[in-house]
Amino acid sequence: MYGARMARFAADKIQTMTVIGAGTMGHGIAHVAALAGISVRLFDALAGGAAAGVGKIGKNLDKGVELGKLAADVASAAKARIRAVESFTEACADTDCVIEAIPERLDWKRSTFADADRDAPEHALMATNTSSLPVAEIASALRDPSRLVGMHFFNPVHVMKLVEVVKHPDSDPSAVACAVGLTERFGKTPITVADAPGFASSRLGLVIGLEAMRMFEQGVASAADIDTAMKLGYGHPMGPLELTDLVGLDVRLGIADYLTEAIGPNFTPPRVLRAKVEAGKLGKKSGEGFYRWSADGKRID
Repeated sequence: MYGARMARFAADKIQTMTVIGAGTMGHGIAHVAALAGISVRLFDALAGGAAAGVGKIGKNLDKGVELGKLAADVASAAKARIRAVESFTEACADTDCVIEAIPERLDWKRSTFADADRDAPEHALMATNTSSLPVAEIASALRDPSRLVGMHFFNPVHVMKLVEVVKHPDSDPSAVACAVGLTERFGKTPITVADAPGFASSRLGLVIGLEAMRMFEQGVASAADIDTAMKLGYGHPMGPLELTDLVGLDVRLGIADYLTEAIGPNFTPPRVLRAKVEAGKLGKKSGEGFYRWSADGKRID
């Protein structure tokens, strides 16, 4: 039964998409899906969260028009394809795809997909935006785990070109192929990786980020000079400490703790990272991390 159903997964058949979680990643995913011609329902567990996410998408689309990167009619059409939905059941009904973009808590993600499995039709592709959690464990919350894959987007979603498509041992090949095709519909570049701790990007990026923190902690150089070394010396578009501020120090700490347990002590968080998180200095979203940030999201030192 499942084999026949999963064979129907195809990116070009996805006309309606549900995005669960309207925060930074969720509203970014909704943004690119709408631009790709897909009707999007945006849901968030926080009252008013989905509406706020739709508002942010509108501002980002308008900015694209102002900068000459997007035609006004294209932006208007994308806005018309997105709607905020306050009911989880309504959001998942008659959808072709569910993408989850909630905080990195395994129990929350499993619960979300158990509910989506109840409310979404059997043909719907399921995808988690987790950056490091085991996709197989998330998928096991479904009656048919083979319909779920990882789709790890990068922040800001409407700008960043990479998406990691994560396959676990029970992933149906057509679900993986569908996620790859969907990524390409979004105008992005997919890479396919196995369901290993940290996947490819989080594991590699975190190694650099943690070493940059240790250098900062040891007084080797300032945050700005460490970042400049990577930008000008290695061609990185953004330095590892500024990237940490953008991702969120709490998010990076959570991934580091998980990879330390899963892989080994190379991922042990530096003291400075844990201290900043405990002090509420979470990066751009809190106004201070390794840098200070203005209310409109600009670096001020």
